[in-house]
Amino acid sequence: MAKNIKSRSEDYSQWYLDVIKAGDLADYAPVRGCMVIKPTGYAIWEEIQKVFDAEFKRTGHKNAYFPLLIPYNFLTKEAEHVEGFSPECAMVTHAGGEELEEPYAIRPTSETVIGHMYAKWIQSYRDLPVLYNQWCNIMRWEKRSRLFLRTSEFLWQEGHTAHETEQEAREETLRMLEVYRKLMEDVLALPVLTGEKTAGERFPGAVDTYTCEAMMSDKRALQSGTSHFLGRNFAEAFEIKFQNRQGELEYCWTTSWGISTRLIGALIMTHSDDDGLILPPKIAPVKAAIVPISQDDKFIDEVLLPKAKEIAGIVDNLYGFNHVVIDKDFHMRPGDRFFTHLQKGVPLRIELGEKDIKAGTARLVRRDTGEKIDASLNDLEAVISRVLDEEQANLYNKAKNFRISNTHFAKNYDEFKDIIANQGGFVEAYFAGTPEDEVKIREDTGATPRCIVTGDDRTGPCMITGKTGRMTIFAKAY
Repeated sequence: MAKNIKSRSEDYSQWYLDVIKAGDLADYAPVRGCMVIKPTGYAIWEEIQKVFDAEFKRTGHKNAYFPLLIPYNFLTKEAEHVEGFSPECAMVTHAGGEELEEPYAIRPTSETVIGHMYAKWIQSYRDLPVLYNQWCNIMRWEKRSRLFLRTSEFLWQEGHTAHETEQEAREETLRMLEVYRKLMEDVLALPVLTGEKTAGERFPGAVDTYTCEAMMSDKRALQSGTSHFLGRNFAEAFEIKFQNRQGELEYCWTTSWGISTRLIGALIMTHSDDDGLILPPKIAPVKAAIVPISQDDKFIDEVLLPKAKEIAGIVDNLYGFNHVVIDKDFHMRPGDRFFTHLQKGVPLRIELGEKDIKAGTARLVRRDTGEKIDASLNDLEAVISRVLDEEQANLYNKAKNFRISNTHFAKNYDEFKDIIANQGGFVEAYFAGTPEDEVKIREDTGATPRCIVTGDDRTGPCMITGKTGRMTIFAKAY
């Protein structure tokens, strides 16, 4: 265990913050509840942006940008929306040395201002569908903040679409949920459960909300992405109308969906250990660190560094440029150099010393298991590719098995309370309760319904009401 990191078993919250500090990912800003994302942390966000943005564009979406400031009266046009976000809104009341006639909200989300613009742009069914996304920052005034997981300002993407029919909008909602699930599992190695939110957990103003829920290594849930079918609620509030194929005016059907920098928190809490950050190779900004080792300056310059550049070219050939570093910190002890890359979560360390060169090999060290592999320099491309693929699969399987082994079924409410109190994790239970019942469960146990799992058609007597309920996942959550 690293001396600069508190163990997870001793203090999980401090462990999380220590991993962020040791990995040089972020720091607290002078503004309450905000953070500064440092280059290493931002590089992870850029990798996330890259893979998700490519898939958004593949599915027909275009990027746009909408204002940071939203007239407060926009928020009030949709009753559930303003009720849900008013406590979190940061307001601008003065500008240019004068009090504004109407305050502006710093966007907590953009359904309202985008709805206003869509009403101007959409005239006919021929204008539909509108499939826009924006990458931006958001402000939600948090009373208790935690780096990446819950900060007053954070980065995210928010997709907003308008459709001719309800069926098209519902298909879009579920299509984007599946995009999230696939990329979270395939690229971030986050095994997630997808499903519908209960009434008490829906996005304010949505008809239906769907979610991706992941289990962190302390057995708590993290909502990792959501997709909302908004029906005609925002269309009616903002007069988003179009002339249909029969020449009559009708309201659009709309959706919204988003992920945020909390995915970086998910990566930390799902994969990392007491030595520091662990990143899945597919999302790691640096796939490999090449560490030449020698006390002979001439040998370093004439043999090791040229060979290191050659190996870097192999990594570039596999994964594109800027995914490998050559460690030239020769003033540091080899062990300290190794530990620097380990704490930053670099998936693969490639050690290159005098003995290795003479033997025609390089030593590969996996971050996830610490396994050491002496590979022939002639076979490095194949070995590096295989090892990183194995590491990616291992991290996903390890996280999935952890979730499965910490998922329990509760036959009744007493059993449910006992599992939450003494075992934690995900609890499956039949549920047909009201939002008021959800409040009671949260007050009694600290747990909330995470989702009604996609594809799980099991029904049974609700643990609260006794009515026929659907299988629902509950957990304590971030």
